[in-house]
Amino acid sequence: MNYNSDYHGKIQDPADTRPILIVPYMWIGDFVRGHTVVRVLRERWPNRPVDLLTTTLCAPLVDYMPGVRSGVVWDLPRSRLAVARQWGLAALLRAKGYGTALILPRTWKSAIAPALAGIPERVGFVGEARFGLVNKWRWGEKALPRFIDKNAALALPDKAPLPPEWPVPQLRVPPGEAERWRRAHRLGMGKAVALAPGSVGASKRWTYYPETAKRLADQGLEVWVIGGPGEKGLAREIVAAGGVQVRDLTGADLRNGILAMAAASVAISNDSGLMHIAAALGTPTMGIFGPTSPYLWAPLNGLAATVQTKTQLACQPCQRTICTMNDHRCMRDIPASDVVSIVKRVLQGNGVE
Repeated sequence: MNYNSDYHGKIQDPADTRPILIVPYMWIGDFVRGHTVVRVLRERWPNRPVDLLTTTLCAPLVDYMPGVRSGVVWDLPRSRLAVARQWGLAALLRAKGYGTALILPRTWKSAIAPALAGIPERVGFVGEARFGLVNKWRWGEKALPRFIDKNAALALPDKAPLPPEWPVPQLRVPPGEAERWRRAHRLGMGKAVALAPGSVGASKRWTYYPETAKRLADQGLEVWVIGGPGEKGLAREIVAAGGVQVRDLTGADLRNGILAMAAASVAISNDSGLMHIAAALGTPTMGIFGPTSPYLWAPLNGLAATVQTKTQLACQPCQRTICTMNDHRCMRDIPASDVVSIVKRVLQGNGVE
């Protein structure tokens, strides 16, 4: 689809060079999916630079996102308004001279700094009584089926129909960087499987990663455990089960996770930010889904395999962070043997959707 014309067929002004700010969701997976918004804007206004507001945690992703001029790194606490921090951010945004801000979250708090900065066009859906903070309202959010539709629709002209398909998010690692990362961590250069056992919400965590790591290691594959500091305990358990072929590569720097996913031959992940990173990099990715719907939350990029239980459960998908019925069968009924079998097929070039 060509996004360069508005709803009435009028070509967007090619002389418009005012920079655009995207205020995305700051969860890692949602931040990655926000690259679709960047791609739509770049097609619509090729001469307008696009920046992303980002937290320190998500900032490394910006370096690998084509079409993004820069990230505006500013940490705001999730639990309070932080008026002084909002004023400081507003001063920074004002100095950059943005002409438009796309505010993806529906919260009042997310629109404060763009409004204080006096950005002329502040685009967002109606939400949390943001009158005056958002001045280009969009309606019909509830009619949009998926999270990505709600986000990317803000980058289209008002009242424009959704395209049949959105451009997929992209993360691009420069040639040689993943190989240098492997050498720096004293890793082999053969086939490796990256495991991402973490997630936001315990119900999305598949529990058979230790057994899977051992099965893969017994077949001579390198196995890497990828995640943040919160996954250190899981990583120790997986390494203990898998042996010397399994490496704990968890840590606080998200760049480490990005490069690990870029270097891996296959990634196995819960429904999490690392799943979206791996898919956006083009690494064959197996997404394990239990309480969440692949239709709503899987990457637009597609997966080498969408792994779900074969058991029919009336409660699935429940979208809950904690299982309250059926004793987590949506995840417990996915055996490690099935996942390892799919890995072998993916490595042989016979991946399954």
